[in-house]
Amino acid sequence: MKDKDGNFIKIKTKDKIDQYLIMTFSRKLQAYQRAVRAGQIERAKQLIATTPNPEDIKKTPNDIRRFIKTVRTNSKGETVKVNYVIDEQRIIDEEKYDGYSCIATNLVCSVKKIVEISHRRYKIEYCFRIMKHNLKSRPIYHRLEKRIRAHFLICYTALLVERLLEVKLDQIGCHVTPDNLQKTLKLMTVNEDKGMYTATYKAGKVMRSLEKLTGLGLDYKYNFASTLNRRIRPLLK
Repeated sequence: MKDKDGNFIKIKTKDKIDQYLIMTFSRKLQAYQRAVRAGQIERAKQLIATTPNPEDIKKTPNDIRRFIKTVRTNSKGETVKVNYVIDEQRIIDEEKYDGYSCIATNLVCSVKKIVEISHRRYKIEYCFRIMKHNLKSRPIYHRLEKRIRAHFLICYTALLVERLLEVKLDQIGCHVTPDNLQKTLKLMTVNEDKGMYTATYKAGKVMRSLEKLTGLGLDYKYNFASTLNRRIRPLLK
């Protein structure tokens, strides 16, 4: 919520949201997770064999050091000897949950429908990847709120156009990747002279696909402005 100055503030609430947990199991996922873990365990063993102190190794998102256990034993003279071994109990604990997935939701519909929705989440992640990688939405070189909003409005509009082009090209059997589509559109430059447009780009696979979709004569070397306007006008209706 906002305070009296218009700033957003966080408040604690006692309201509860009903949610449901859906548990699924997949043998393929189980086999995949165990294969990944087996590789991590082998790397952990190599780490123990080649590194005097594995704890000095920088952590990673899938840190293999979670399988390494520190064992300290007293030797003669009360000196402490430190050994690194594979934590077998940790492996057993993780294997219990291999193949299981849990979905938390507040949707009130069939389990099958909720699982289908969850399986389409990768499309959302794919759009975010296009925003960051292809459309350069980050970093933001603005300070004023209205300019930040304008920046993201342009990025979202470009994403919408790009995704619509992908869908329409797929419908006519011409699949293109975001990278190829963006590269082709960037190279589509023309020189204008007295109402005549001269293309400075060469036609390629993506260009021919766009021409098949739009019929605008994009693969022509020369185009009159009046001709292009006549072709574009029906598409805007």
